[in-house]
Amino acid sequence: MELLTGKDAAKRVSGILHAKYQVHAFWVDLTVRGISGVDPVGRLDYGGGEYTPAGQVKIAPRRLRPQDNYQWWQLERGCYIVEFNESLALAENEIALLEPDPRTLRTGATHVSMFLRGAIPQLDILFDVQALRVAVKQNARVSRLRVFQLGANGESSPMITGAAKNFEKKSPKDSKKNQK
Repeated sequence: MELLTGKDAAKRVSGILHAKYQVHAFWVDLTVRGISGVDPVGRLDYGGGEYTPAGQVKIAPRRLRPQDNYQWWQLERGCYIVEFNESLALAENEIALLEPDPRTLRTGATHVSMFLRGAIPQLDILFDVQALRVAVKQNARVSRLRVFQLGANGESSPMITGAAKNFEKKSPKDSKKNQK
């Protein structure tokens, strides 16, 4: 598995607002298009016949000052859906990691890190505000996207596969020898 440069990763991302600020050495920043509140009623069951996703209620951003060009969302503690400006199209042998930006974490908000495959025309994430309040500006960079290239057919590279095979060949006796 090989981590692509930010420039190469950006070729798989549509909707980048300002490449100069969003494309970095080994990642692309994703920006906020919209935020929705999560309706607190969702249902999960064993077979999926009674599955109901939680609803979403769009939250309107507001200007902090009349002269502001961009608006802000004032988020209180809780869960939200963040919709990104960007979309993603990966090749069959690629995988992307979506993770929170470190600045997002320092505000008291976060989201899970997750792997993505294929084409995703509308990227969004469950965003968790743990601080009492967090203000998010329109087009704020809240997440990072890193793209990895796998082996030829979506498999691990020979180096990784070889290391895994060597690891599996060791017997419990070999492990005890290495611990001494």
